[in-house]
Order: sequence, then C-alpha cells, then structure tokens
Amino acid sequence: MELTKNQQLVYQALLEIPKGKVVTYGELGRHLGLHPRTVGMLLGKNPYPDRYPCCKVVGYDGALTGFSLGLADKERRLKAEGIRVIDGKVPKEYFHYFV
Repeated sequence: MELTKNQQLVYQALLEIPKGKVVTYGELGRHLGLHPRTVGMLLGKNPYPDRYPCCKVVGYDGALTGFSLGLADKERRLKAEGIRVIDGKVPKEYFHYFV
C-alpha cells in the first residue's frame, strides 16, 4: 500500500517517540504543522499498527482514544512498554514533547 506524504510524515514521527512515552494528537500535530484532527484521521488509516505504533498517541488529557485494534489492545501495548494506564488515562509523566 502506498502512503500519502502526510501519512509518511505522521507515521515516521511515531518512530521518534521514545520507548515508554506517548504523545498527544495536539503535540504530534504541532510538531508536524498539522491540525490534531488531521493527525487522528491519518492515524485511523494506519495499515501497519505493528510497524508504526499509533497506540502511542493519546488525547490531550492522556485519555486512551480510538485504536483500530480496540482500546484493550492499545492499553496492553502501552503497558508492555512500561507505560501506566490509570482509569483509561496515561499520566502526564509519560508525555513526550518534540523539540
């Protein structure tokens, strides 16, 4: 499957998120110059969630949001990286900010 330029930008940025960290849709959008909703739309089309870890993108408050394989799988993947999830949210101590 051929990816669009924006998909390539977003998916490549996912690989820059350090192990044990997450980013918000807003932070990813700020980093790439895209609206957070555009980021969400592009992540929703991610055909390779094992290669490009879109599970590492959360809501502004750390809330687990949509994931094509389901929120239980998103939580499982995050926990496998050592990220705590409390009442459906990732604490801000796990947030990554692009420089």
